[in-house]
Amino acid sequence: MASDWDIVGSQTQAAGEVNAGSQAAGVSGRDVAHGSAAPASLEASADRTLPVAERFVSVNGEGRAAGKLAAFIRFTGCNLACSYCDTMWANAPAAAECAERVSVADLVAWARETRVECITLTGGEPVLQPELLCLVRALLAEPDPLGRGLRVEIETNGAADLCELASLREECASLPGSLTFTVDWKLPASGMGDRMLRENFALLDARDTVKFVCGGEGDLVRMLEVSRELGLPNRVPVYLSPVFGRLDPARIVDFMQDNNLIWATAQLQLHKIIWPGVEKGV
Repeated sequence: MASDWDIVGSQTQAAGEVNAGSQAAGVSGRDVAHGSAAPASLEASADRTLPVAERFVSVNGEGRAAGKLAAFIRFTGCNLACSYCDTMWANAPAAAECAERVSVADLVAWARETRVECITLTGGEPVLQPELLCLVRALLAEPDPLGRGLRVEIETNGAADLCELASLREECASLPGSLTFTVDWKLPASGMGDRMLRENFALLDARDTVKFVCGGEGDLVRMLEVSRELGLPNRVPVYLSPVFGRLDPARIVDFMQDNNLIWATAQLQLHKIIWPGVEKGV
């Protein structure tokens, strides 16, 4: 079982220079200025770049670290097109054309300068990035502001193969950082339910999270079926979220009560409550 540190880390104060011009007015997420040269250990990764749609510091809006400060790195491109996607702008071809190509070394330096301990890699679909393993390995070797390791979270859609990343997690077990996966299982309302890779979910354990975004009654029923089929209860934490504005959150709680889902957690997307209508930098 992971420790409390592995699951959520401790809350620290974000520091670093704010690039306010790149944020929408009124948005609390903050761009952190680029930092100094990468350390010698990362010089070899200077030519390894990834397409970054945005990077900022905000609070995690969902998952087991919800409400904790995190440094977000959002990549472009996705292999799915969910009906309720709220980052479609990052998946469009134009986003890839305009993306900032950032080296692994520079991303690690930026993460260091944010002075937060949670690093969230998201998208789009981050697992599609060829250099993601190099970035994750470098982040896991990086100390956090308190001298311990960073909590690196990968938010992934369930339709991208996690085998290599799961192997990397075991290979890097001696490094100070921890790697967690927050994996979606797409339900019928998404239109992408047939794209899920079941083998991904066999790789998960108590360090990770499976997230079901529910858009209606049929999704709730399917969520329960899938959870049992995959053996998720009491093996992997399960979080249930409503499609924002489509399903009353109270219905999720009622469903949990009616079916005695003591192993599931209902959750709202905090960033949509704190910054309604804002799609970037939060």
